[in-house]
Amino acid sequence: MSIADTGLPPPRLSVEAAERLRAADLNDLCEAAELAIRAEGGFGWLNPPPREVMERYWRGVLAVPERTLFLARVDGVVAGSCQLVRPPRNNEAQAMAAHVTTTFVAPWARGHRLARMLIEAAEVRALQDGFALINMDVRETQTAAIAMYETLGYRLWGVHPRYARVEGRYVPGRFYYKDLTGT
Repeated sequence: MSIADTGLPPPRLSVEAAERLRAADLNDLCEAAELAIRAEGGFGWLNPPPREVMERYWRGVLAVPERTLFLARVDGVVAGSCQLVRPPRNNEAQAMAAHVTTTFVAPWARGHRLARMLIEAAEVRALQDGFALINMDVRETQTAAIAMYETLGYRLWGVHPRYARVEGRYVPGRFYYKDLTGT
């Protein structure tokens, strides 16, 4: 059954760059991250850390000037995020490239193209900030994310056979880039 069959209005979807996190947003973000970690691991954690660690992590992201945190919402509730990371100022050789990291959507909010919306918002900000390239990496087991990145024009440039260790075994990682200039 589709949403049209239920007679309910479609959910309101949005993505925005976070300037600060209200208490409700921080709670929603922690809950969404915990669910995503439990579903498949994410951004380094294989199991959700204690809530106070997760809260400190998200507050810390906002405190780093080189990071922009994007939040995806479904009907006003934070359901996912990604981060755009700028290179440090002393890295002149790679000053043209930003990195997208920590992209996730809570399992309950998947299927609405929120991950795509997050990546597209990061691309727009990267272009506004003068970046020509975006780099990203992902575990090879995250096949839905890989398919989305490739659909969005990200090009595979390498595979690391020991990218992560999950349940005692190595998982390969895939490295991607996208030329934002269209050349």
